[in-house]
Amino acid sequence: MTTMAERPRTTAGSDFAELARRINAAGLLDRRPGYYAVRLGLVAVALAGGWTAFFLVGASWWNLAVAVFLAVVFAQAALVAHDLAHRQVFRTNTPSRRAGLIAGNLGIGMSYGYWMDKHTKHHANPNHDDLDPDVGPGVLVWSREAARGKGFLAKYQAYLFFPLLTLLGLSLKRDSVRALLDGTVKRRRAEAALLAAHFIGYAAALLLVLSPVQALAFFVVHQALFGVYLGLTFAPNHKGMPHPDGTEDFLRKQVLTSRNVRGGVLVDAALGGLNYQIEHHLFPAMPTPNLRTAQPIVRRYCEEIGIPYEMTSLTDSYAQALRHLHDVGADLRRA
Repeated sequence: MTTMAERPRTTAGSDFAELARRINAAGLLDRRPGYYAVRLGLVAVALAGGWTAFFLVGASWWNLAVAVFLAVVFAQAALVAHDLAHRQVFRTNTPSRRAGLIAGNLGIGMSYGYWMDKHTKHHANPNHDDLDPDVGPGVLVWSREAARGKGFLAKYQAYLFFPLLTLLGLSLKRDSVRALLDGTVKRRRAEAALLAAHFIGYAAALLLVLSPVQALAFFVVHQALFGVYLGLTFAPNHKGMPHPDGTEDFLRKQVLTSRNVRGGVLVDAALGGLNYQIEHHLFPAMPTPNLRTAQPIVRRYCEEIGIPYEMTSLTDSYAQALRHLHDVGADLRRA
């Protein structure tokens, strides 16, 4: 397991306060209503347009092209729900929650409450083996300790990573239903009603418009590509980065466990701003378009106080994650 890098601790208590002062002075925590009005509007139009095209194309294999388009739109809706959960869009909880329920539960069939609870725990303790649900033991394992006693999947998980991402969308739906059934989600009735509306509407559309074989093909293409795209937006961020030991202050815990991805506006749009993972973890409520401006401020400050700041290309970020997955299974392959 990777351990945290050596770091100076002489002024740790005031380090983040000084960085926050600089970020606030630059106005980077101010709301961006115009940006989000356009972004949410475009995603809503794309979602409505995709389903309109689905019905217009009808019982044709050309609807598989619509499935590809809707996979991208579903992932973009998930990224919008992410921003809503962090109150990047609205300042208060009520409008954030209502919009999140529409985007998450009704729009893409994922419980907003379940995901928000899971993601909040991740932000509090990124890459922590016991406290971060994103690196907890599951189909994939992220440490050699967790890999002990595992079988074939853990041995060769680096090779299976991308194929397994095809199941991510379905996994989130399954976990959403489980969370509703076991009572860990607040406002269960509202969440359950919206999830049911999504599932019933989705199934009805496919079965009423397409032949059974076409409906199955649409479902597989749509859900598989949605899972792959969604997984690729999160995979570069922390996988293969150091794991905290519990002694780090907030600034170091967030910076040393996160990785930024270089790129222009296309990468920003494709990853929903998650390519600025360090800035996002330091200031979760910062609106997405401000992250690019915050990045050089944070990087310079980390250089000033001697904190390593990881930034790489998109392809190398995936390579690092895959190398880590492969290394985790090394002991099993030698057994």
